[in-house]
This record gives sequence, C-alpha cells and structure tokens, in this order.
Amino acid sequence: MEKKYFQKPCIYVGEVNINVMDLEKSVQFYQQFIGFSILEKTDSKAILTADGSKPLLTLNKPKDVQRKQTRTTGLYHFAILLPSRVDLSSFFNHVVRSGYEMGASDHFVSEALYISDPDGNGIEVYRDRPSSEWSWSDGTVSMATEPLDGQSLLAESDEEWNGLPKDSMIGHIHLHVSELEKTEKFYTKGLGFDVVTRYPGALFISTGGYHHHIGLNVWNGIGAPVPEKNSVGLQLFTLEFPDEESRQNTVHSLKKIGATVTQKGDIFMTEDPSKNCIVLR
Repeated sequence: MEKKYFQKPCIYVGEVNINVMDLEKSVQFYQQFIGFSILEKTDSKAILTADGSKPLLTLNKPKDVQRKQTRTTGLYHFAILLPSRVDLSSFFNHVVRSGYEMGASDHFVSEALYISDPDGNGIEVYRDRPSSEWSWSDGTVSMATEPLDGQSLLAESDEEWNGLPKDSMIGHIHLHVSELEKTEKFYTKGLGFDVVTRYPGALFISTGGYHHHIGLNVWNGIGAPVPEKNSVGLQLFTLEFPDEESRQNTVHSLKKIGATVTQKGDIFMTEDPSKNCIVLR
C-alpha cells in the first residue's frame, strides 16, 4: 500500500457512513466477519475503526428505516484497502472457509474481492499492485475486470485472519449516479478530481495519480431516482483535504459551478447532482 495517495496533497475518501436495518446484526458482521473494532456505539449508531482511533465506517439505523431500494442512485460499494497481498490472502482464505458468497476480480492495478453486508450494502476488499506496475497512457490508467488468479492468492498466506490490519483504510468509494455529464463537471470542475479512466457507463476519478478514489456509474439506469433518506444504503462520505486553503478553494469552485455548499460550524457539506452527500473535511 502506497500511502502517498492518502495524504497531502491528495484529496481522498476518509470515512463512509451507511444506513442499516438492524444495528446489532450489522455490528456483529463488521466486527466479527470483516474485522473492524468499535470506537463508539449508541442504540442507533456505531463508529468503526481499524487502528483504534481513526473512524473509517459509521453504521446508522435511521428512524423507520426502509430496506435497500433497487435501481436508485447511491452506494455501489465502498472499498477497504488492505496493506498487502498477504493480508488479502488471509481475508480470502477466511471468506472461502466461511462459505460466504463472494465475487473476485483482477483490475490490473489491484486484486479485489466483493461481498455484501447483511442488508445488501456492497463492499470491496482489495490490495493495490505497486504503482510502478500500473500502465498509464495520455493521463489514462489501464484498468479492466478480469478473472482473479484465486489459487495464487490463496497460496500467498497461511496466516489466520485476525481482523483488519491497523493500516487498512477506505481506498475508494463507487457510486450509482443518474447521469454522467453533470456528474463529471461536479467532481472535476467543482471538487478538483481528474478523470483517469472511462468504462461503458462509468467514470473513475482521482487526485495525485491514484487509479481511482471515486468510481461513478449509471448502471442502475440513466435518470435513476434518489433513494429515501431513511433507506438502507449510503448516508454520506467524507473527503479529506490537505489543508484549509485547499478546502476553501474547493468550496469556491463548487459555488462557481452552481453547487450548494452548506456550513455548520467547521463542517462543510455538499451533494453531487444525484444527491449523494459529501462532507468536506
């Protein structure tokens, strides 16, 4: 894991907040199966961490929570980046032994496993290949979805999965959006990201030359509706800025393109054109 993509001068995803149906059941899954630890917990919220201090994932149980709505905008998956291939191998062995349903892909830049939580929130768990092995051409990074060499990955480690390594982080978030043109303008002209690759119906964007900090797709259909606020799925995610000046410059850029930015104390919030809520930190 190359930390340069998750520190100054990059803008990157810091934390993800999702809604769940049953908080106790979800906490059990994320703690015992994935390997987060609890930082804070109330009757309606649990803040989860890998290193014991930095929040990575917050689980919320809204009042009158509704089941996950299909074919809407919102969360496709959030992605947990593990420090090494050995760590991913341990997790892979753990999932295989458990019999939990999973998908797997080789994206050239990374190796990834895909699962869903008990409510259908999508999770990717992955490891990056060294950036020296990524292939760039004219500002575009080569990514694909190929079968994963499962045998090789399983054989990489025989260590037991003992929870998320302390250096684990949110590597990226991938969102369903209702269209791509205004979305691209919002994230590039407003938030300052670069488009680094395009798929049919999808954009991948980053800062600092990462393969992607955010994925955006219209695979739920052009004009996909916004889910109810109290439904299972994404509540918000945070973007980490290197300093106050860059955050203020971004707020200015967002207002310039007509995006709404609200401020409560030191908290700045905005929404992309598909109403995905973003906190600027």
